[in-house]
Amino acid sequence: MLRRQFLQSSLAAAGGLFAIGCSDGGSSSDVADDADTREWRMPDEGEPHARTWMAFGASEEIWGAELLPEVQRNLATIAQTIAQFEPVTMLVRPEEMDLARGLVGPSVELVAAPLDDLWMRDTGPVFVEGNGTKAGVDFNFNGWGEKQDFDRDAGVAGIVTAQAGVETLGTDLVLEGGGIEVDGEGTAIITESCVLNDNRNPGWSKADVEAELMPLLGLDKIIWLPGIKGKDITDGHTDFYARFAGPGVVVAGYDPDPESFDHDVTIRHLDILKSATDAQGRTLEVAVLDAPGTVRPEFESDDFAAGYINFYVCNGAVIAPEFGDPDTDGAARAELERLFPDRRVVQINIDGIAAGGGGIHCTTQQEPAA
Repeated sequence: MLRRQFLQSSLAAAGGLFAIGCSDGGSSSDVADDADTREWRMPDEGEPHARTWMAFGASEEIWGAELLPEVQRNLATIAQTIAQFEPVTMLVRPEEMDLARGLVGPSVELVAAPLDDLWMRDTGPVFVEGNGTKAGVDFNFNGWGEKQDFDRDAGVAGIVTAQAGVETLGTDLVLEGGGIEVDGEGTAIITESCVLNDNRNPGWSKADVEAELMPLLGLDKIIWLPGIKGKDITDGHTDFYARFAGPGVVVAGYDPDPESFDHDVTIRHLDILKSATDAQGRTLEVAVLDAPGTVRPEFESDDFAAGYINFYVCNGAVIAPEFGDPDTDGAARAELERLFPDRRVVQINIDGIAAGGGGIHCTTQQEPAA
C-alpha cells in the first residue's frame, strides 16, 4: 500500500510561504467571510455529478523522463474512461495543449491553466451544495506541507471554481480532498496524520478542525483514523485507507506485510471502523479489499501504490485499477460489483501513476450535479 513518496525535485522556498486564503487562481468568485451562516453539504461521491475535473500536470522535473510518457498516457486513459459516463474537463498547461489533445481525443474538454502536478483531488476545490446553489471550498493547498513546489497548484481551486461558475468558499484550514471521505449523510472519515499536522495546521486540535469542517461540509460526526506521518508525501490520506461505498458501508485497506509501515496502522483502522457508528447511529459494514500479490514487473518499485481502495465513483460506473494479478484483480472487481450493484465496474491499467505512489481517485475531483 505504498503511496506517493517524496518525488519533488525541490522544496518551496523557505521565505515564500503561501498565505492562507490568498489563492489568486484567476477566480472572480466571492470568498465567504467568517460570518457566513449558510448551510452547506458535501455530497457523497456516488451522488450525480455534473462533471469530473482532472489536471494534465505531470512534468519531467517531478516524474522523470522515463516515467513521464506512461503517466501522461494513464491520465488520458482515466479521462477517456470517465468520459464514457459523464463530462470530463481537464486543465492543461498552454504549451502542452496539442500533446494532451492528441492523447485524450475529442471526448474531454481541455482548459489552459498553469500547473505544477496532476493531483486534482488535492489541489482542486471540494464542491459543496446548499442554499439553492453550489460552491467550491478552497482548502489552501500548500504542497502537502511544503514538500513539493506548489505556487501554481495553489491557484487550481480558484481556476476550477471560476470555470464552473460557482462561488469560492474560504477557510483558514489547510487540507486536501484526498484527506476527506464523506457519506453525504453527515459522516466523514479523516486521518489525524494529515490534518492535525504542524506542516498544515499548527496548533489546531480535533475540536478546532471539527468546528471548522462541520458547517462547511454539512457534517454531524467525524470518524478519526490515526494514519501515519512522514511515510508518504500526503502524510497518510484517507482515500488510501478507507472509502464510503454508501451510507453505512466502508471499504477499507489492510496491509498484510508485517514489515510494512502500514501494517499496524491498517489493523488499528479496521478495529476503529468496525466498532464505529455513523452520524445516523448505524454500525458500519466494513469490506476489505486485499492488495495484489504481484504487479507487472516493468513498473514495480518501492513507491508503487498496489491497492484497490483508490477507485473513483462516477455516474453509472466505478473506475478501478487492475495490476496484472488475476486473483486479486478479479476479487476486487467482484467485491466492487457487490458494493455498487447499480454501477458498471471498469478496471484500467494505471501502472505509471501507481509507480509514483498515486491512484485514480487522486487524479480526479467530482463536481456534483446542480
